[in-house]
Amino acid sequence: MTFYTVVPSPIEPLMLVSDGSALTGLFMTDHLRGWTPQPDWIEHPDAAPFPLAIQQLSDYFEGRLTQFDLLLAPQGTDFQRRVWQELATIPYGRTLSYIAMAERLGEPLSTRAVGTANGRNPISIIVPCHRVIGADGSLIGFGGGLKRKQALLAFEAAVLVGGPRPFCYPQGELFERD
Repeated sequence: MTFYTVVPSPIEPLMLVSDGSALTGLFMTDHLRGWTPQPDWIEHPDAAPFPLAIQQLSDYFEGRLTQFDLLLAPQGTDFQRRVWQELATIPYGRTLSYIAMAERLGEPLSTRAVGTANGRNPISIIVPCHRVIGADGSLIGFGGGLKRKQALLAFEAAVLVGGPRPFCYPQGELFERD
């Protein structure tokens, strides 16, 4: 059985998806993959682990949480799951290039495959695919759009330097996918 709920956030609503025990998805409003609930999904805001995930996301957006601690069950190939596990090791407020990610996985020639797996990450923010950048430091590839990626990275950097603070994005600005 698949459950979902939609929660507010400073980067527009987020849809959380669960199998009843673990988080299987976190998608943004105009996310490249996965915003629309499937017909057989059940809207149930109290399904596990939604209450804990919502609290941790709130703490994250207040700058008080730098490491999520949730049961996750993303669905993907073995290679994709390896990439997603590696994403979770990128420290808060830091970035890593796609090339460096491929090297860390012991697959130095798989930069493109790493990028594809990163783009298919079904649990954005919590599995921090926004922390992966181009080799030249450019912001490339993010299912939620480059403006969100830039805003998340700037927020994390500000928290690292100045301590906890709420996520802030200029009023009236919209996060449209690039």
